Amino acid sequence: MPPGHGPLPLLLLLLLAALFATGTVQFLVNSAAVELPKFREAPAFRNGRGCPRTAWSSLDQHSHYDPSIIHIAMTLDATYLRGSVAGVFSVLRHATCPENIVFHFIAASHRSRRSSDLHHVITSTFPYLTFHLYQFDSNLVRGKISYSVRRALDQPLNYARIYLADLLPSGVRRIIYFDSDLIVVDDVARLWRIDLGRRVLGAPEYCHANFTNYFTPKFWSNAGFAAEFKGRSACYFNTGVMVIDLWKWREGKYTQKLEHWMRVQKRCRIYELGSLPPFLLVFAGDVEGVEHRWNQHGLGGDNVEGLCRDLHSGPVSLLHWSGKGKPWLRLDSKQPCPLDSLWAPYDLYRDHRHSSLFSDI
Repeated sequence: MPPGHGPLPLLLLLLLAALFATGTVQFLVNSAAVELPKFREAPAFRNGRGCPRTAWSSLDQHSHYDPSIIHIAMTLDATYLRGSVAGVFSVLRHATCPENIVFHFIAASHRSRRSSDLHHVITSTFPYLTFHLYQFDSNLVRGKISYSVRRALDQPLNYARIYLADLLPSGVRRIIYFDSDLIVVDDVARLWRIDLGRRVLGAPEYCHANFTNYFTPKFWSNAGFAAEFKGRSACYFNTGVMVIDLWKWREGKYTQKLEHWMRVQKRCRIYELGSLPPFLLVFAGDVEGVEHRWNQHGLGGDNVEGLCRDLHSGPVSLLHWSGKGKPWLRLDSKQPCPLDSLWAPYDLYRDHRHSSLFSDI
């Protein structure tokens, strides 16, 4: 071996170990090396009678706010793309005015070729869809992410929801944020029209949840940290379905408030669950409650085993496979949970083996 080259393999091993520890290598593998799935073209969904005529362009950064245009944000990456496509399909399928819906897709910006590929997937699958694809700079959160109970929760794109107000044009006042593992089985306009009042964010709340489970003993033993919830009727809410007033968000500097708790987490390890706890710390107790029907969450089981679960009692407008188990993976492994059959008809993946909502696509 040439002089001076002996320590190099050890240095490389140490570097790789550090990258794996931060999730960086896994992120690059998931987002860059995985081949994108191919999808069949969805049918063209047209507006029903009574739908107002609207037009929106991503080129007009300061367009006048039009409440009849529904804006929905979702992330796009190779790992969850099949879920994202099914989610978009479900929204369009049940909307009264599907042509008045604008999708705002967010993808990691580390590879321009991958972004181009994702854009092609959307245009070829939904040729009539109005959408815009934004580049999310993963470096914004790389130094702020702490490892959690599931590696998927540690990916930078999982934190993009914190930066919606920075990514989207100023003319977009309100946004619905959807995770990539859900389907909508109702007209999304009903969710869009909720009255946020003075509040920044609306979501289904679950006040019976044990709040102590979302933070470590170190958090609760610190009088300063625990005092954050003093005087607040803090309830759990799932961040996979949110209605957000982006103007109020910018005015209140909520991105910076969330980033503050991410930095505290890096120093003190006060929680275990990805991007959720910062939202609870900033918003819990000041969320506009939405009917539970708009987030039947937890269908993916817990974050460790992902076992099958039943629906919560009550009506259903949205099914959400939060947790470890994803319906497309369980269907492909031929070990589906009973409720995965409700997701299957929205799957446009070309190689699927189950029946679609439309036999001619």
